Amino acid sequence: MSGAGLESWAKPLQATLSLIVLHLCFSSPLSAQVPKLEQPNRNAQATAIEHPPKLDGTLDDPLWQSAIPVTDFRQREPYEGELPTEKTEVRIVYTRRAVYFGIYCYDSQPSGIIARELRRDVSQELDDHFEILIDANHDRRDAYVFEVNPLGTQADGLIVEEQGGDDETDDETDFDPGWDGVWTSKARITADGWTATVEIPFTTLNFTHSVEVLWGINFKRFIRRKNEEDLWRAYRRTFGFTKVSEAGELRGIQDIGRGRLFIVKPYGLARYDKQTGQDALFPLTGGVDVKYGLSSNLLLNLTGNTDFADTEIDLQPFNITPFRVFIPEKRQFFLENAGVFNFALGDQDQLFFSRQIGIDPITGNQVPVNGGAKLTGTLGRLELGVMDVDTRSSGPNPYSNFSIVRLKQSLWPGSYVGVMGIDKRSGNILDTFNQTGGVDTRLIFFKDWVVDAHMAGTQSPGNPSGASDLGASLTYRSNWLEGLMERRKTGPNFNPEVGFVERTDSNETRGDLTFKARPKIAGIRELQFEGFLLHAPDTRGAVSSQEWLTSFYAALNNGGYTDDDIAHVFTQRITTLLHIYKNIFIPDGRYHFTRHQLSYGSRQDRRFTYNFVERFGSFYGGRLNELSVQGNYRASAKFSIGTSAMWDRFRLPLPNGNFSVVLASREGNYSFNRFLTFTSLIQMDTSNTQAASANLRLRYNYRPGSDLYIIYNVGTQFASIAPANPPQVRETRFAVKYTYSFTP
Repeated sequence: MSGAGLESWAKPLQATLSLIVLHLCFSSPLSAQVPKLEQPNRNAQATAIEHPPKLDGTLDDPLWQSAIPVTDFRQREPYEGELPTEKTEVRIVYTRRAVYFGIYCYDSQPSGIIARELRRDVSQELDDHFEILIDANHDRRDAYVFEVNPLGTQADGLIVEEQGGDDETDDETDFDPGWDGVWTSKARITADGWTATVEIPFTTLNFTHSVEVLWGINFKRFIRRKNEEDLWRAYRRTFGFTKVSEAGELRGIQDIGRGRLFIVKPYGLARYDKQTGQDALFPLTGGVDVKYGLSSNLLLNLTGNTDFADTEIDLQPFNITPFRVFIPEKRQFFLENAGVFNFALGDQDQLFFSRQIGIDPITGNQVPVNGGAKLTGTLGRLELGVMDVDTRSSGPNPYSNFSIVRLKQSLWPGSYVGVMGIDKRSGNILDTFNQTGGVDTRLIFFKDWVVDAHMAGTQSPGNPSGASDLGASLTYRSNWLEGLMERRKTGPNFNPEVGFVERTDSNETRGDLTFKARPKIAGIRELQFEGFLLHAPDTRGAVSSQEWLTSFYAALNNGGYTDDDIAHVFTQRITTLLHIYKNIFIPDGRYHFTRHQLSYGSRQDRRFTYNFVERFGSFYGGRLNELSVQGNYRASAKFSIGTSAMWDRFRLPLPNGNFSVVLASREGNYSFNRFLTFTSLIQMDTSNTQAASANLRLRYNYRPGSDLYIIYNVGTQFASIAPANPPQVRETRFAVKYTYSFTP
């Protein structure tokens, strides 16, 4: 690219930074963010009781009345800092073995309460719900989250370094749902709202004997029909529930008994397994998982002959890019405390990506795991994660051993400096080892400015040059403006085999600026206007990718939205043939695209919800129209059905270049009660010869932490993350898995 061309890309990025600086210099300090009502009291009080209260979902037991209620909630949405439209009370009592929460969500229109989810650990965003945050170590960085809806349905997870989780639609969630705790809950809808009772044993929090306890604590209530968030603390829109350092404090718990976590969970598995071109197998096997709290701050996870038969299957992707596909981890051993091992490189790239362990990245086949150990927790201000996993030879995958060490030194709330080391040893004589190391930091200034930076490198046999990745970004966020500037250089031989990198040999500059406004227009909550720039030549300066985007987003008061790309223009160079469909290959060369997007999502407080996206424009010298439609009908708390479909219509200047691909799925769920559920998922991909696949799963959670699964699967369980849509091995599997969780 010429110097003038580079200058044309640089000027918009300079303008982005200038606008942010001008805002800080000339706007009134946080004028749009100062709550209208101050909250000087950050303390909640727990009351000691001799025996547990009645846990029937009501607050009728007189023991609840001995507690001082927490009442001073404030809105985060839609009117930051205002009093909630509905009153909420939380009462906290404890015995020597557990803490108890009595929740009263008053509602002036109880018939409008929405509660249709009975499945544990499924998103409750379409329901009214209540969340409890507990920072048991009071480190103002990490926390447990417990969520319950008006049916008593449970979801739980962790917040690590004030970061929540990202679900498969890339929407931010309040917590990483990978962690599962043992706790009980019940709830009821009443004549003036809904109530819930929650029991959390100290063992679940891995909280050992203490004379005087000080926890970080916060609460959040969500009212679905009003799309309203009410928080006790951290109610600024730029904060939210994940801002552990802004939580309040829970006092009053004293002289409790020992709560060291120690859980042994063996399993037994009977299975019929038939893969294409192979004889059927009838293995009977077993294994065990162990959780042990070495201290209040350190947790040891052990697993032997690990099995993932009960893991939810992946939705099959259809990749129209020359890059790898990011698919989230779903396996329980790797999900628990996964946030400790997070080392972000940019966008979705990660220095450590656990799906590279135990899953063939090309075919999606499972690779048997002999066992593993994981130690996570904190030592003072140092957060640590240590993991070692051993896999055995399977098909084209030789035996391997994976060792990972992650350390983060906390500096101030939300800020840290960290290191990571990864060592992979393999039986592949051409690739006997792969080592990865990195240093990173996140620094938060004035609560709204965030600096992220990293340096990483890899080493493999031959030790070629260009095996490094360096990057830094500056982010600013306020109620009316969000800005990002990022620089990153990835060498051509950067090869983290236990990580995820979409592209190498890249020297990218990225800028993103979003203006947000809340006009007084009926039905409109927020309008956003975004401008995005990406200039990513290779490390020799040749153009590889260039992109600019202008978009418009409108959030509606009822939870609906429209998200439209006014113009999406990019240049892309591919250096090898790109396999799109069957015998259709895109020749290498440089291509220019201009594409547009129209999308709409329906209001979220109805039994039937839907959204659609239409993208259209040029594509590798031809045209491509992509239509995606999703619909979800929740007939009752027991039954729901969801359907999604994507229809790609290609018109390419190639032989047989006019074709269509349909990717569709239908998911049905029936819950006999909160503890016995049946799910079915049927998928269709017309780009494959055997287009249909199915997964049927019955789960009986017969006691906390213990399950019986009956699973039937035709197709693949895990999807390929490789580019160019390689063929996957088809299998037929029937499995019965029994787990039993107990404390020795």
